[in-house]
Amino acid sequence: MVATNITGVTAPPDAAVPPAGNPGRLGLSPHAQGVLALVVTVSIWAAFALSARALSASTLLPADAALLRFGVPIVVLFPALWRRRHRIAAVRPGPAIKIICGAGVPFFLAAMHGGALTSAAFVGSIVPGMVPLFVSALMVARGHGAPRGTQAAGLALIAAGVIALVWRYVVPVDTDVLAGAGTLLVASGLWALYTVGLRDVDLDPVGSIGLLCLPSFAVIGLLVLTGVLPTGLAHAAGGDIALFLVVQGLGVGLCAGLLYAFAIRRLGAERSSVVGSLSPVAVVLLAIPLLDESPTLAVLVGVPLITAGVVLANRRPRIRLRGCLADQAGLAASGTAPRRVLVGRRRSASTPSSALRTTAPDAAP
Repeated sequence: MVATNITGVTAPPDAAVPPAGNPGRLGLSPHAQGVLALVVTVSIWAAFALSARALSASTLLPADAALLRFGVPIVVLFPALWRRRHRIAAVRPGPAIKIICGAGVPFFLAAMHGGALTSAAFVGSIVPGMVPLFVSALMVARGHGAPRGTQAAGLALIAAGVIALVWRYVVPVDTDVLAGAGTLLVASGLWALYTVGLRDVDLDPVGSIGLLCLPSFAVIGLLVLTGVLPTGLAHAAGGDIALFLVVQGLGVGLCAGLLYAFAIRRLGAERSSVVGSLSPVAVVLLAIPLLDESPTLAVLVGVPLITAGVVLANRRPRIRLRGCLADQAGLAASGTAPRRVLVGRRRSASTPSSALRTTAPDAAP
């Protein structure tokens, strides 16, 4: 339960809300609950990159993994999605297409194919790392101002990190790795499109999951039934099915978005996005024991550059609010509904989730 301070109202002793630092029902303070949710989210994001690389060595095919990725959330959330069916159906076609294409079947297949040609470090770094740069490009194309200061520096570091990752495969040319890196860039661009699309819809996290998974499952099902995409699900090993069901279906498809939204409410959007930017580092470390991938010099240089760039790109400019500094991303922690704040003598609309929905991955890939 979120602690709420109500000025001028004294709550009775048995209904008083504990201070933010007091433990809740689980024995953890709200801050600790947010940190725990964020740690689990980052682990899920890392597991997505690892599974993209591991898919090529499993008995499952990309279409099988996609069926699990988009089908499991529908089954688990079906009652909640049914209650939200009218709101989901009311979403305008433009934003809906951005969300469905940006994080649906095209994105998933691109990420899986790119992971098969490269490494887990490439998936974990390029896909989420390039999102701020692509989103900024989309925002500029829509008439918004170009990034400045630390945000511009962060975008430059991201680009430098990606160049450092792929440079060793340019001379001599490694066509497979370069093709995989290019495919991952396409996946990152699609995810940026999804991120921008989320700004234009008025759905809670569960509704957003439904808007993404319902049509995506229908599309991948149709592609499998018509033979466009092959499937080996009937003959796949039970262990592989269970692994991808947990990682892709329950983890990426269901838990990541809900836990990240919870972490933002507890910690704020900026702090959550900064910690979330550590997922590439987690991928590199976990790939050593799990996939027997040793980090190369390019990875050791490129991943820290991308991570530092994402941290800077996610920093929100501070605004002076009636003589006090107020962080726009910090304001985002109090809720999800747009509110108006007085800045000097002018009123401006502040959307609390704008920091997350502009540069940080919303539900994780």
